[in-house]
Amino acid sequence: MLTKLDLRDASGDYLSLLPRPRVIRELPIDAVRGIVAKVRDEGDQALIELTNTFDKVRLDAIEVDVSELESAYIRIAPELRRALEIASDSITGYHRLEAEPDKSFEANGLKVSQMSVPVGIAGCYVPGGKARYPSSVLMTAIPARVAGVETVVLCVPPGPDGRVDDATLAAARIAGVDHLYSVGGAQAIAAMAYGTETVKRADVIVGPGNIYVSVAKREVAQDVGVPSSFAGPSEVVVISDASVPASWAAIDVVVQAEHGPDGLAWFISWDEGLIDEVTDHVARIVYASPRRQQIEATLAEGGYGVLVRDEFQAMEVANAIAPEHLEILCESSKELAKSVRAAGAVFLGRYTPASLGDYVAGPSHVLPTYGSARYASALRVSDFVKHIHVVEANQQSIDTLAPHVGAIARAEGLVAHEMSVEMRTSYA
Repeated sequence: MLTKLDLRDASGDYLSLLPRPRVIRELPIDAVRGIVAKVRDEGDQALIELTNTFDKVRLDAIEVDVSELESAYIRIAPELRRALEIASDSITGYHRLEAEPDKSFEANGLKVSQMSVPVGIAGCYVPGGKARYPSSVLMTAIPARVAGVETVVLCVPPGPDGRVDDATLAAARIAGVDHLYSVGGAQAIAAMAYGTETVKRADVIVGPGNIYVSVAKREVAQDVGVPSSFAGPSEVVVISDASVPASWAAIDVVVQAEHGPDGLAWFISWDEGLIDEVTDHVARIVYASPRRQQIEATLAEGGYGVLVRDEFQAMEVANAIAPEHLEILCESSKELAKSVRAAGAVFLGRYTPASLGDYVAGPSHVLPTYGSARYASALRVSDFVKHIHVVEANQQSIDTLAPHVGAIARAEGLVAHEMSVEMRTSYA
């Protein structure tokens, strides 16, 4: 199930050696552009036709009536309702930590302050169809709410019966979603980017999805805000020593592979016997899993058992991969965490599987994939906020700073820039 890879003699540029999936391979750009253009030009009618084509569902209505959210909240099992509420409390509590007060800076009589303004409409995308992800509803909509966004809209593909499932509807009710649209794929991204007769045009679009969804977000990025991270198929790198049961490490490798193809599931260790043991456990887990097909699809191209020299090389390899989830299941996990340079989220120690982060830890589980963790972060409150700086000067600051503005303006050949401050000085 895991392809063995020996990197003990490797060093330096690991990126050229690592057989990880790459986003540049066979991107469906032309297909996505066709979908985006159709939705932009034809609106609701395009959404109905494309949903019928891709989801095999004929929509009677694009928007789900808000009363359905409340009904679903009542219908779901009490234990699920309680779990979603607990998760909601954790997510809300964590993201409130980001809501720092605006600050100001003063120098040379010049005052510069920061004004934080939430976007007007946030568009959230959550995968669906054959699967359901109520947790992703919470992880996208709640940070928007904490940011102070006035209107939160959500797109979810309909199931085979043409409906959005109760768990997802209930999560939308808990998260405070204002409008829920039963549409998915690239067409949902286009609808939120440009608006249709039914779907409200969003100022920013967030949420995970398949390659079509991810490419669509890039295609519409010039017209609507999209966080810089690439939230695509799920990834995990598990680093472990012999202090953790092999079965624990194996199940954590399998967890993210459950999401389906095009992902990444790596186990890294300097203990060759442990790699073999974990590989055996993975095979047994997959064989018995009800999602065997999805897991095998991921592991066939993205499943590796990696042998390294030591824990230090393990961290070098992990940083080169820049995985969405990084688990460090070692006795020295806290010390090794100091070496992390690129990862969406890090989970330390034998009792901290990535599953906690997927549901109840608090930070959003919408994380950077395909190596975008080298420059991007998890979905945050700041993704829904515009930071506007406000500058205020007086006579003293103009007198002090005008010569410096003039010097730089002359160097750049911008005469009007110099004149605009010079004519305001007290000695003009």
